[in-house]
Amino acid sequence: MAEMRSEEEQVEALKRWWKENGTSLIAGAAIAAAGVFGWKAWQDYQTGQAEAASATYQQLLTLSGQDSLDEGARQQAEQLVSSLAEEHGDSLYTDLARLLEARLAVQAGDTDAAKTALEALVSDAERPYLQGLARLRLARLQLAGDDAETALATLDGEIPAPLAAQRADIRGDAHLALGDREAARKAWQEALSLSQASDQPLYGVQLKLDDLGVEETS
Repeated sequence: MAEMRSEEEQVEALKRWWKENGTSLIAGAAIAAAGVFGWKAWQDYQTGQAEAASATYQQLLTLSGQDSLDEGARQQAEQLVSSLAEEHGDSLYTDLARLLEARLAVQAGDTDAAKTALEALVSDAERPYLQGLARLRLARLQLAGDDAETALATLDGEIPAPLAAQRADIRGDAHLALGDREAARKAWQEALSLSQASDQPLYGVQLKLDDLGVEETS
């Protein structure tokens, strides 16, 4: 009898405990489940967004791989870039698309459109290497447009270390365009030194130095 009474007391105690705590336990479990499913849904959404951005970029890449683009194909490429910028503005694919957009514009002879694409990448990109690459390409376009002063100002922006030799090379071109041969020589020597230190050959720089009558550096 004592054992039965003990069991009944335990059951009654369990009922009282459940009455006092059961609701909060169910609510807690529901919240935990919602959190798990919510996180899974967010992960699925992010994966879907990345896949959509990748698919759009692949279309652009295929289009840009053609030997030449007619006006219709170029408009299609512009639409793909706009789609990436609007729907996946902070993705890597959007930054890469801006670089492609600039290249296609140059091929079409529209340097203003190319500059606009590169300027957008310089101002908006959150990836230092691509931002620096866009800055170098923008400076080259400015230099090609006889705007060496603006090119030098563009090159004064932040450039990642792996691109420093290229920056020095373009800076030398800009100084030479402005008639400052000594500044050009120093910039090109810096470009050679940086390329050798990083074991990244930079072709053509020694020829530029040779044209100035400067002996090869080691």
